[in-house]
Amino acid sequence: MAKNEQMLRLKFIEEFLRRKKDKGASFEEISDYLHRKYQEKDIDLDELRFAQRTFLRDKKAIKKVFGVEIIYKRSLKKYVIDSDELDENQDDVFDNLLLVEAYREVKGRKNIMFFEQRKSRGLHWLHGLVHTITHQKIITLNYTKFWEGVSHKRTIEPYALKEFRNRWYLLANERDGKDFFLKTFGLDRISDLEISNSTFKPEKVDIEEIFINSFGIIATENQEPEEIVLSFNPEQGKYIKTLSLHHSQQVLIDNDKEYRVQVTLVPTYDFEREVLSQGGNVKVISPKSFKEHLNNEVKNMMKNYKI
Repeated sequence: MAKNEQMLRLKFIEEFLRRKKDKGASFEEISDYLHRKYQEKDIDLDELRFAQRTFLRDKKAIKKVFGVEIIYKRSLKKYVIDSDELDENQDDVFDNLLLVEAYREVKGRKNIMFFEQRKSRGLHWLHGLVHTITHQKIITLNYTKFWEGVSHKRTIEPYALKEFRNRWYLLANERDGKDFFLKTFGLDRISDLEISNSTFKPEKVDIEEIFINSFGIIATENQEPEEIVLSFNPEQGKYIKTLSLHHSQQVLIDNDKEYRVQVTLVPTYDFEREVLSQGGNVKVISPKSFKEHLNNEVKNMMKNYKI
């Protein structure tokens, strides 16, 4: 196991190369970065024993500890993180690591970092659920639907975990004798989870493909996606630029009058709520059917605001 000094060095190297992406960095650039980070953190530079041989050992350790492979790109004469490792999920996990590091630095000091007070429960199940998914373990749990308020015991086959709006959901097939069908179970509504010794043979299913035309947690497999065009005012458009509505988002107009985008998806309930939450900052351009549907939704909403 890597010692504390080495673990810190590994983290700095991975952080630096991840930010460099496909541009990469030479050994000298990595060494300079480490020196700057050590000075920034007020760490004695004598602790930084970094040579070419050390870096070669660190590369192996980074792959073992973080699961990230660093390769030497001869065309650039620089080291880069393997492109297969630079996906969105890796970036999300890395962002969380940066958040943890920032929190540790301010721990015990008030008025620096303010976290959202609304917390989703059930995250303590994550570790156990990852184990059951990777080992195809059948699990039993009690699950409470919001609209019922009564828990029911379920025996399920876990397949994957999905995040949406700071909540985590388990995607699983219920062993009820019916045809295979992936259902979503909010982790915040699970209790009394038990992992059995029995295993199951998973169906060949592409989870990513099931949700590729979805917004949120509602699966839209075998449903035809629509091209939806939305126009935002310039101010709101700046937010949509930095946090896209959907991976399919394409920019159609970007000027000082409007920010217009097109997304290709199935307009589920989750997506409807997202558009409505933008209020007067957004206008539905097309299709007409979606525009009419939201128009009726707004009319129903207005009934609740009559004085």
